[in-house]
Amino acid sequence: MFRTIILTLFVLLVAVGGGAGSVWVALNASEGIGAVHIGAWTAFPDVGTPEADTYSKARFAREGGLSLGRAEGIAFSAQRDSAGDPLRRECTYAIEGALPSARFWTLYAADDQRIVLPPTIRRVPALHSMEMLRTVDGAIRITIGRHPAPGNWLGITGGGSMQLVLTLYDTPTATASRVMEIELPQVLKVGCDA
Repeated sequence: MFRTIILTLFVLLVAVGGGAGSVWVALNASEGIGAVHIGAWTAFPDVGTPEADTYSKARFAREGGLSLGRAEGIAFSAQRDSAGDPLRRECTYAIEGALPSARFWTLYAADDQRIVLPPTIRRVPALHSMEMLRTVDGAIRITIGRHPAPGNWLGITGGGSMQLVLTLYDTPTATASRVMEIELPQVLKVGCDA
């Protein structure tokens, strides 16, 4: 009898622990179900629509974000640079390239829970399309780092990991089929503080 109780408790522990562990892994995977990858950037185009899968809905609800519908826009995040290395606040990065057509876009640096990183003194924590200096061909170059840089600069503070969040508003590329056709700028590591 005692052996049966122990075996039953062990089976329940494995079942509940395994189920909870698999849900945790699914919710924390940035390459999860419904993800679309373009270079260093990842998006979940179905979030905010009836076609969104259960794990994407749960992940987004846990993050506390406001979902954008297909007619409103799409958010991309980058947790690694174009070479595949994790983004760190101790490093300086350059965002280079063209952006898809959108009425408006924003770019900010965030921690692992997508909380906006505090900016350097007297700076805004995000950049947007209306204040960008562009190259002759319309592309952008944004420097992200602790140290001031000429041109477009997004100042960050602190240490540890980070992610970049690029949100395109009122864009025709918000549908899953169109997302695969676009190009996004590269995230290039310029250097790191020792």
